[in-house]
Amino acid sequence: MSAPPPQDPAERARAICLRLLTGSPRTRKQLADALRKREIPDEVAEEVLSRFEDVGLIDDAAFAGAWVESRHHGRGLARRALARELRTKGVEPTLIQEAVEQLDSEREEATARELVDRKLRATRGLDRDRRLRRLAGMLARKGYPEGMALRVVRQALEAEGEDTDGLDESF
Repeated sequence: MSAPPPQDPAERARAICLRLLTGSPRTRKQLADALRKREIPDEVAEEVLSRFEDVGLIDDAAFAGAWVESRHHGRGLARRALARELRTKGVEPTLIQEAVEQLDSEREEATARELVDRKLRATRGLDRDRRLRRLAGMLARKGYPEGMALRVVRQALEAEGEDTDGLDESF
C-alpha cells in the first residue's frame, strides 16, 4: 500500500511536477494546467513552477528546440506544423519563433524530398493527377507550404519520367 499524498499544497505540487517531468519534458503551461486540474492553489503553483524554472527543471526554450528537432527528424513535420504543435503546448510565441528558425528552408525542402521519395513507390500505377494529389496532400498535412509541396512533387514525378506539362494550370 502506498503512502497517502502529502497534505501541504506546495509539497503536493512539487511531487506532481516531479512525477510528470520524470516521464518526459513538459512546458510550464502543461505543468500549470496539471496543477490546476489537481486543485493546487494558483499562488502555490506559481511559486513551485518559478522555483522549478530557476533550477532548470522547466525550460520552455530548450523544450521547444528539442521538440522541433525531434518532430522534424522523426515525423518530417514542417515549420508551420511544428509551430502549431508548440502553440498547443503553451510555448511563448518568441520561443516558438526561435525554435522553428533552427530549420532553414533548404533543410525543410530536403526533408520534403525524402518524404516524397519514400511514398513515391506506393503511388506507382495511379494516374499522374492522383499521384500529385496524394503526395502534395501528404506534405500539406505535415505543414509544408503549397508552392514547395507542388515543386517537390513535380520534380519527383519528372525524375520518374512522368509528363508534368500543364500541372500548374490544373492545381
